[in-house]
Amino acid sequence: MRRIRILTAVAATSVMILAGCGTADPEPTTPAPGGSGGALAPVKLQLQWFFQAQFAGYIAAVDQGFYKEQGLDVELLEGGVDIVPQTVLAQGKADYAVAWVPKALASREQGAGITDVGQIFGRSGTYQVAWKDSGITKAADLKGKKVGNWGFGNEYELFAGMTKAGLDPGKDVTLVQQQFDMQALLKKEIDAAQAMSYNEYAQLLEAKNPATGKLYTADDFSIIDWKNEGSSMLQDAVWANTEKLDDPAYQQQTIKFLTGTIQGWAFCRDNAEKCRDLVVAKGSKLGKSHQLWQTNETNKLIWPAPGGIGVIDEAAWKQTVDISMTTKNQTGDTVLTKAPEGLAFTNDYINQAITAAKAAGVDVNGTSFQPTTVTLTEGGA
Repeated sequence: MRRIRILTAVAATSVMILAGCGTADPEPTTPAPGGSGGALAPVKLQLQWFFQAQFAGYIAAVDQGFYKEQGLDVELLEGGVDIVPQTVLAQGKADYAVAWVPKALASREQGAGITDVGQIFGRSGTYQVAWKDSGITKAADLKGKKVGNWGFGNEYELFAGMTKAGLDPGKDVTLVQQQFDMQALLKKEIDAAQAMSYNEYAQLLEAKNPATGKLYTADDFSIIDWKNEGSSMLQDAVWANTEKLDDPAYQQQTIKFLTGTIQGWAFCRDNAEKCRDLVVAKGSKLGKSHQLWQTNETNKLIWPAPGGIGVIDEAAWKQTVDISMTTKNQTGDTVLTKAPEGLAFTNDYINQAITAAKAAGVDVNGTSFQPTTVTLTEGGA
């Protein structure tokens, strides 16, 4: 398996994309109405990936009318392999975007004028998964192994974990470009595969073991959870246009958008099966049991939220930034060359949204949240 230059290639692509930002015509800001009466203000949210339960809270906020109650007509823009949400936002083609923090900060360093205004996922959901009999249980065990990862900025926690364990990603492992599935691990073409707790890991448990004719179970695999390795980084956040945040109308729209978003995620916390159905109806290509698993696992990344859903924890932010500046990839590059400058994040708007949501009777902390047990079926149907 050949070694690949993931980070360098992605950075070059991002620079090329962002080079056109200066020529984009900015879209006019539409003031948000004060409530459900009157015309609704159109808002576009760029998602990070295809429709799936990773975005259930936004889908529910549209379907249940939470955004409309805030005077907003929100359109969800589906993501994909070739879509960089923070770039879409920076180019003025969306009003807000959902993106992982390290990816967005890399784009920001290259010129994207964006600000994290709501850290919806308070925890990382990234795993590195291996077969149980491989003996791989921690980052140090990856030495000499074929290690799969997707690239496109998804590999930062992996590199940080290996670096912390004393491994050189450019010398001590063979990096393999992994598809967005788990086939390479199932076929034993690689020793460890990247997986999200809410998606690809479930795909393993939805696959049939040819030796038994039954589905694989968690006992067949071992997991490296980057939260346990101390190299986890902040993931799904709501990003706003930094320049537009100088506009009082956009400020108010941001508060209203975040208020509706809080309501959507609280609804999915309390109505996982209903949100599963909303996601499936939205056109997800993944099945009902898979989407219920994903809703449940996504809820774990949000709830409980001791400081309130979406509030940016400064210690977690600092860890993400420190890793981004100090962890090198296989070619010696880091995600960031310096600490973020300017308004990289703010809790001002999410705190006001939390106040508004609480006034409407919404539980913004989810202290009593308990995940459910989801039974997966073959293929996630």
